[in-house]
Amino acid sequence: MKAVLCKTLGGPEVLVIENIPDPVARPGEVVVRVKAAALNFFDTLIIAGKYQRQPELPFSPCGEIAGVVEAVGPGVTGWRPGERVMAYVGYGGARERVVVAASGLVAIPDGVSDEIASAIAITYGTALHGLGDRGALKAGETVAILGASGGAGLAAVEVAKAMGGRVIAVASTAEKLAVCRAHGADETLSTTAGDFKEALRALSGGQGVDIVYDCVGGDLAEQAFRALAWKGRYLVVGFASGDIPRLPLNLFLVKGAGALGVFFGEAARRDPHALSENLRYALDGVVAGKLRPHVHCVLPVESIVEGLELMRRREVVGKVVLTL
Repeated sequence: MKAVLCKTLGGPEVLVIENIPDPVARPGEVVVRVKAAALNFFDTLIIAGKYQRQPELPFSPCGEIAGVVEAVGPGVTGWRPGERVMAYVGYGGARERVVVAASGLVAIPDGVSDEIASAIAITYGTALHGLGDRGALKAGETVAILGASGGAGLAAVEVAKAMGGRVIAVASTAEKLAVCRAHGADETLSTTAGDFKEALRALSGGQGVDIVYDCVGGDLAEQAFRALAWKGRYLVVGFASGDIPRLPLNLFLVKGAGALGVFFGEAARRDPHALSENLRYALDGVVAGKLRPHVHCVLPVESIVEGLELMRRREVVGKVVLTL
């Protein structure tokens, strides 16, 4: 079968496409014929050796897939060849066939395309875990989302609105902010706002924001933290800027605030049942029209380098999806 392989660490240009042996399902496993696999910003990090958890070389990027059950291993019940499924796989999705634990599969409803299904697991899974499990978002609370136009950010905009939150979307250009509004943001704020802290506080009615959902890190992190309300929650989602901020501990004290890590991959590994429930919730939301994953572009898997370069240059709004 055809597979994208990272055999040496580096930029997107290090990836190669080779033929490797077809996988075989062991007890409790299923072979999925991959139809679509989505890219995420962390794919640019994992191939460079800069991610929190690093697979052994060689490996394939792409942590989420959609496809068709091709074969089931011994002891597997509930799945049959030909059924459409999606899954979070962590990495390894950029290949024609992937082995997945049967318990990790979620059925794709009628009316949801493979491209859309492949773009749900990580971004919406992270938003549901972050805003619900970690941030305990309550209806009526205000959420500021940094990096709101990316895949993770747009998903958080929609999930926060679905949970009854009031959303302030933060992004770098007017075009990106317009997309955020189209996906439900109540207010938008440019990253170039003069006094970022005061601008955030003003958009929250002067009370401060209840939750900051930070996909970016970097220079704006401390200003966003200072804009928190009393007992606010700062959700650490990622560092797309490339800079990991250092926050003064006195800020936690004077605001009665907390910083909470949102490590979706580890949460998914520790609680696969909660992951499956969140993915079903997201798929139901897509079917109902409440959640609308935004796909920036669909590329053949042979163009994976192009897709990763778009992400590395911060030109992507929503998700890049690869087809196989």
